[in-house]
Amino acid sequence: MPASTIDHRSIFLALLAFLALTLGGCAGLPSKDPLQVTVVGVESLPGEGMELRLLVKLRVQNPNPAPIDYRGAYLKLEVQGTTFATGVTGERGTLPGYGEAVIGVPVTVSVLRMVRQVAGMLDGQPVDRITYEMSGKLEGGPFGTERFRASGEFKLPTEAPAPLTN
Repeated sequence: MPASTIDHRSIFLALLAFLALTLGGCAGLPSKDPLQVTVVGVESLPGEGMELRLLVKLRVQNPNPAPIDYRGAYLKLEVQGTTFATGVTGERGTLPGYGEAVIGVPVTVSVLRMVRQVAGMLDGQPVDRITYEMSGKLEGGPFGTERFRASGEFKLPTEAPAPLTN
């Protein structure tokens, strides 16, 4: 057998063995519960021209025993299935095991996105609820990034509130 065939076969077998060990090692890692993320506040920030800037404060809970070191975060908010706002922060910190932290992420909402959202709601169909989805990540390096997702809906009142009487 020629030497070049043996070299290619050896390299292939070594690569296959490496992948098997690597994937087997990942399978042996303990499973982790997902982060729990809720919006706890929204503050106005100065914007530029045709944009609205907001500081979204997130309460991030770690339901796992190991702390999570992060060095940045990304946040995307969707309303009615359409991207409404996105933002990033370079904030660094440690989320303790079985602990929580409040992380501020500045987000941008373009006026065009707001107009598109309102126009979508004025298509003649009654709107009785507004759905939202929040997704993002805490950046922790190649093997430490933690992704999160939350969704829900707000039901809008279907009747006008009764007038106040004295």
